[in-house]
Amino acid sequence: MKKPLLAVLSALVITGAGMAPAVAAPLLTDGAATKTTTKTATPTIKAVNFAGTVALSNCSGSVIRFPNSADTDPALVLTNGHCLETGFPEPGEVIVDQASSRSFSLLNASATKVGTLRASKVAYSTMTDTDVTIYQLTTTYAKIKSTYGISPLTVQDTHPTVGTAITVVSGYWKRTYACNVDGFVYRLKEGDWTWKDSLRYTSACQTIGGTSGSPVVDNATGKVVAVNNTGNEDGERCTENNPCEVDANGNVTVRQGINYAEETYQIPACFGAGNKLNLSAAGCTLPKP
Repeated sequence: MKKPLLAVLSALVITGAGMAPAVAAPLLTDGAATKTTTKTATPTIKAVNFAGTVALSNCSGSVIRFPNSADTDPALVLTNGHCLETGFPEPGEVIVDQASSRSFSLLNASATKVGTLRASKVAYSTMTDTDVTIYQLTTTYAKIKSTYGISPLTVQDTHPTVGTAITVVSGYWKRTYACNVDGFVYRLKEGDWTWKDSLRYTSACQTIGGTSGSPVVDNATGKVVAVNNTGNEDGERCTENNPCEVDANGNVTVRQGINYAEETYQIPACFGAGNKLNLSAAGCTLPKP
């Protein structure tokens, strides 16, 4: 999981903010051979800015709405399950309606802090099957818009596709990472946690500690398609900070230097009128307590 690290400050100075070319990642596999292909040139991408993103004390996040949310609904903030202020949820643990007064620094398009938002509760959090925390705020989308001139990011309710040009937007670092959707992982295993249908980036998205919880934005639509959460740092196999890919036959692939996100298209079906969580709603597949 990509938590903030002091070492990444020097890494930023050394590497700069440029985008590396997309190339095939080194593979270490068990079982069936894994085919590697070199990516073609990245298509022209649309500029994505920081408006609606937030910085947490230890992670990144974004103010989000769903396709059916109303301006008068209480606003929501999306980040990772492992960014929860009370610590990592255990495997199999699902947290709902937990009191929280966490604060978030709201950013404008140029990554300038324009205000502070506050949570009223953790609406939903888990690291099982996915890696998400959704906070409910003490204010509405309309109030945020009238006070700060900032609109939320909309969560796409359909599955993303391979090859889509995306941008990972980190409010913590006030930095973006541009690449493409490289593919989807049947199971992504890291330490004691396992995530389903994870999104793999092409190698240009070299996300670092503190980018956890960043929205992954489709450049063409401006919608959130995933939430950034991890990457294999050292080439280890299925350990913390070194997730491995497991296919439907149990074959394991390690891709050192490649990073991942958890898809968010399944979340809107679990929130109804007034942005109220309803895990029993038709089409809701999020894990239940």
